[in-house]
Amino acid sequence: MLEDIKRTFGEVFGWVKTIYPLGKKTALIIFALALVAFAVYYFTCSILSLIVAIVYSIIALFTAFFFRDPYRPTVFKEDEIVCPADGKILSIKTEDDENVLVIRIFLSIFNVHIQRATMNGEVKDVIYTKGSFAFANNPQANKNERNLIKFADGDRFAYMEQITGAIARRIECWVKPGQKVKAGDYAGIIYFGSQVAVYLPKDKVRITVKEGQNVQGAITVLGLWR
Repeated sequence: MLEDIKRTFGEVFGWVKTIYPLGKKTALIIFALALVAFAVYYFTCSILSLIVAIVYSIIALFTAFFFRDPYRPTVFKEDEIVCPADGKILSIKTEDDENVLVIRIFLSIFNVHIQRATMNGEVKDVIYTKGSFAFANNPQANKNERNLIKFADGDRFAYMEQITGAIARRIECWVKPGQKVKAGDYAGIIYFGSQVAVYLPKDKVRITVKEGQNVQGAITVLGLWR
């Protein structure tokens, strides 16, 4: 029975061990403010201080949860195209270029927000573009502030675009042009609700996911190279 309790506890709270460093720092600062508010309540019995303490505690917990970074040591085959993010597939279609297939993934505030490399290869370019801040599940989100990372190997490419949402206002890119990467390597993070798009050569891939499907970064295979 003790082992069952330990396993259940690990399944529910195991994510605590995986918090991204920035998340730990931010959550601790907010939690410290909660402790100050609790102390004020203890000495003054102020209901307002208690409410503030509870609110800060909830925000600290959510911040820690948002910045979780689960361990995913998946090994991929050479013909597999890797999903770069957790979330739900919004669409799979061609857009501005009929030769390029675009897979758009919506990340809610409850999804892991770290992005991964889509393939083995090299970072050919990183292009940041200023834009608007429409909701990430809105079709107009393709005009939002975004950062395009061009992963390629020979004539194969699987570009990954980090797109902000109405709440998300910050993108971090952890790779640079000329860098060699493996499928599933860390590539960056977007803060608080966003979208990630993957651009693929239409005639060189066979897609293995579908619209509406929930996917996971560095676990789900988006498609196979022909």
